[in-house]
Amino acid sequence: MAGLAVNVDHVATLRQARGNVSYPDPVAAAVLAELAGADGIVIHLREDRRHIQDRDLKILRSTVQTKLILEMASTSEMTRMALSIKPDAVTLVPEKRSELTTEGGLNLMIHGSSIAETVAKLQDADIPVSIFIDPDPEQIKLAHKIHASMVEIHTGEFCDAKTGKKREKAFSKIEDAAKLAYRLKMGVNAGHGLCYQTITYFRGLDEISEFSIGHSIVSRAVLVGMERAVREMIALIKEL
Repeated sequence: MAGLAVNVDHVATLRQARGNVSYPDPVAAAVLAELAGADGIVIHLREDRRHIQDRDLKILRSTVQTKLILEMASTSEMTRMALSIKPDAVTLVPEKRSELTTEGGLNLMIHGSSIAETVAKLQDADIPVSIFIDPDPEQIKLAHKIHASMVEIHTGEFCDAKTGKKREKAFSKIEDAAKLAYRLKMGVNAGHGLCYQTITYFRGLDEISEFSIGHSIVSRAVLVGMERAVREMIALIKEL
């Protein structure tokens, strides 16, 4: 069965909407997610600190009992932070200040050499590195070439598809990318935009070892509570 890593960024988004309050606390959300059976906690420490703060990262590093996955841009500042905090894994993602959320995978054809340097620095410190990447065979091969431990396949095009035909075409790309990465002996994760409906499409795609899901779980948690929201997602993943 694939695992579930719960992204608690949007708990921090709700907190930062007021700016001068300390609640809701993403640390508390992470504790509840783990109690509900999550296999890991994901946070994205952005350059502009729009949601997760340095304080969150430091406390989560000492409190997460499963594994802490740090999403980050491939910058010198974030690399220093990761080397200091030592998360259980790092996922390198693209980052633009103007975006509402991450808009696509890293382009290794353009940024491959600089990304390779970051991968080497982190993995030399025994921090496994995943590359957040579009379901493109060439990008998968480049991720393998720079010795990334894993890839996280960007599922946004699939989740955002407006017609069944477009969704099937997008999912076919995900299937091919997952199978290729698996053949290359890389860990295969998937995430971005996945929800309680779209997760069901992944039935039988056993190459994926973990799903990274945040917004839909946090949104449901506002209505039913974090533990129930996480358990319901885990139940769906068990059926895949």
